[in-house]
Amino acid sequence: MIVLIVDDEEGVRRSLRKVLERDQYGILAAENGQEAIEIVRENKRDIETVISDYKMPGLNGLETLIEIGRLNPEITRIILTGYATMESAIESVNAGIDGFLTKPFDNAELRAKVKEYNIKKRLKQFVSEPVLNELQRDVADMYPKKQTISVMFTDIRGFTGMAEGMNPRDLSELINHHYFSPLDQIIYDYRGTLDKHIGDGIMGIFGAPKAEADDAERAVLAALKMREEMAAINARLSQEGKKIGVGIGISTGEAMVGIFGSAKKKEYTAFGLPVNVASRLEHLALEGQILICERTYELVRELVTVEPMGSFALKGMQRRVDIFNIIGIK
Repeated sequence: MIVLIVDDEEGVRRSLRKVLERDQYGILAAENGQEAIEIVRENKRDIETVISDYKMPGLNGLETLIEIGRLNPEITRIILTGYATMESAIESVNAGIDGFLTKPFDNAELRAKVKEYNIKKRLKQFVSEPVLNELQRDVADMYPKKQTISVMFTDIRGFTGMAEGMNPRDLSELINHHYFSPLDQIIYDYRGTLDKHIGDGIMGIFGAPKAEADDAERAVLAALKMREEMAAINARLSQEGKKIGVGIGISTGEAMVGIFGSAKKKEYTAFGLPVNVASRLEHLALEGQILICERTYELVRELVTVEPMGSFALKGMQRRVDIFNIIGIK
């Protein structure tokens, strides 16, 4: 684990190095923002955390960390400043900075805070931000309850054949950076909850833990954005003879949502009819198709144009389900 320290004062860089080396961190150092950005550009897959002074000549700490976040959003970014004003703290939080420390610092507190901010950053990779926020506000809100949600599933068409023809490193690079990362981000952008990855599939929930009036609309808009994004990605990948074909299914209905699992592993997820229907629709969807159930269609019919696909008997369902293929925005 490598920590990059950014401060124009050599004494501060030396002190931070001495403190953090006790926790077996590898340490890199930069005396200004531009140097730090270049170090991250050259080592962006190896650096876990950047601690930057706020007030520096040239780029200030916030500007530096914002640029580093663009290079690699997975890096934990922490502001260190002797100018601990409410204004700078709010500015840092609004910019998505992960932590805020003040000088002079207590060694034990600094080590604890660096660990805390790193754990919280990593936790966000497994627990969606809406779930994390609700947990921090009141864990009782996460207990199982019935709630109307819109569920989205995506999956890669022909993934098995693709996987057999690539080595593990290249396959991981392809789906992580050209499938999971952009599509996960779209779920976040449309205020959905990223439930889980299931093999090459993605499950997203719109309407839990917090229900809103436009949950179905946001699910459909997110799916349309995904289709648009994958078309752009495939245009670039085609130059390398590669392609990621994606099908999407969305269903709306009442489900049980909350934290489920054992003492060994728990997760926030959903169970019920809309989850099953969305999964079945995704399996039916051809590359580029977005299939939705009748209830979802009733909620978004003023928003999109659709092609009725007829009534289908889905596996595990007692009644037939009317299915619609989304063509585009009206």
